[in-house]
Amino acid sequence: MSVQPEYPPVPSYAPAPGAPAELLAQLRADRRAAQWVPAFEQEWAAALEESRRTFSLAGLYEVVQLWQARLVSAPAVDSFVACGYDDTGFVEMAELRSRRR
Repeated sequence: MSVQPEYPPVPSYAPAPGAPAELLAQLRADRRAAQWVPAFEQEWAAALEESRRTFSLAGLYEVVQLWQARLVSAPAVDSFVACGYDDTGFVEMAELRSRRR
């Protein structure tokens, strides 16, 4: 009797073949295009070079997933910033690090 997992493994997310081009078109249409398009292109080029070197598509998938998440969450971030958030109760990370030493 062979041992089988109780639950089948969840397949990793693989974007559609045209996802990077669609994503780039969405980024170009966004108001942050001046900052986001060059950043995406730089990350995509680095992931593409790594995939050529390692024969793995994982880095390319990760870049697409990350930028899709940024696009989806951008309206929520915009409304949070627009509502006049109060960050006076927060502590700078540098201050926390200096306290630990």
